[in-house]
Amino acid sequence: MADDEAKKAKQAEIDRKRAEVRKRMEEASKAKKAKKGFMTPDRKKKLRLLLRKKAAEELKKEQERKAAERRRIIEERCGTPKDLDDANEEVMKKVLRDYHERINRLEDQKFDLEYLVKKKDFEISDLNSQVNDLRGKFVKPTLKKVSKYENKFAKLQKKAAEFNFRNQLKVVKKKEFTLEEEDKEPKKSEKAEWQKK
Repeated sequence: MADDEAKKAKQAEIDRKRAEVRKRMEEASKAKKAKKGFMTPDRKKKLRLLLRKKAAEELKKEQERKAAERRRIIEERCGTPKDLDDANEEVMKKVLRDYHERINRLEDQKFDLEYLVKKKDFEISDLNSQVNDLRGKFVKPTLKKVSKYENKFAKLQKKAAEFNFRNQLKVVKKKEFTLEEEDKEPKKSEKAEWQKK
């Protein structure tokens, strides 16, 4: 009986340990699932699709808004077209005068704006130069790439030219002072004495 009780106690201990290990394994698997988080790959794909759709809709709305703004500005600047088909000469002259005055007014505004832009650009460049002067930073001009050895080679060639005396000699082409022996030079077809053998 003692053996049976010992076996039962041992078996109970083994079962308890197995249950404990199983419980720990389940907790670990739950922890892993919890670590995996809320975002599964399917959910990520769906979220990306939704974000793309929303971005596309917003982009479309923005384009429509810009197009409407553009149409409004064009209508404001150009005005509505006049019906000139059934107009008489006086009405045509009046419309043309209005257009001419409008063009002159717009040209004046354009000239004024261009002048202001040039003035502001000059002020900006002046202020930039003042800031650079105060900082001590100056615009460095871009330098040409020059070989370091170029000057040395030029000096060596100059010295070599000074030592070349033949270049300094005067060339004489008169045959007054030629010797008779030089006239008797062997022709190319004739062989020299030392070559004959």
